[in-house]
Amino acid sequence: MATNRTFTMIKPDAVSNGFTGAILDDIIKGGFKIVALKYIALTAATAGEFYAVHKSRPFYGDLVKFMSSGPIVAAILEKDNAVEDFRKLIGATDPAKADAGTIRNKYAKSIEANAVHGSDSDENAEIEGNFYFSAFERF
Repeated sequence: MATNRTFTMIKPDAVSNGFTGAILDDIIKGGFKIVALKYIALTAATAGEFYAVHKSRPFYGDLVKFMSSGPIVAAILEKDNAVEDFRKLIGATDPAKADAGTIRNKYAKSIEANAVHGSDSDENAEIEGNFYFSAFERF
């Protein structure tokens, strides 16, 4: 059964390129309510812990380095069918294949620097949201 919350991060490339406000605006215009929001810089250890599921993959080291290269914006979003609808809003991982008007189509530069993370399942949305936010930081 689908839940009504998902997790996202605006990645270091989009933050450093000044797209944070535009991306948050797209999220709100997409019908999502922001129920938690945090602007932080990840250490390599924290990024490594968050992406531990990919530890055996060849891109893991580069991913950790990239995600700890500058500040990110983490958020929990709320909307009916949140995970699926957010995945549609952000578009394909490869911005060259993302539909026109999606967040990655508009703000991403490459598969690696793809502007945003979006949870891929209800279970991961809960795990990822819990990684960044306590119960006191959600509204």
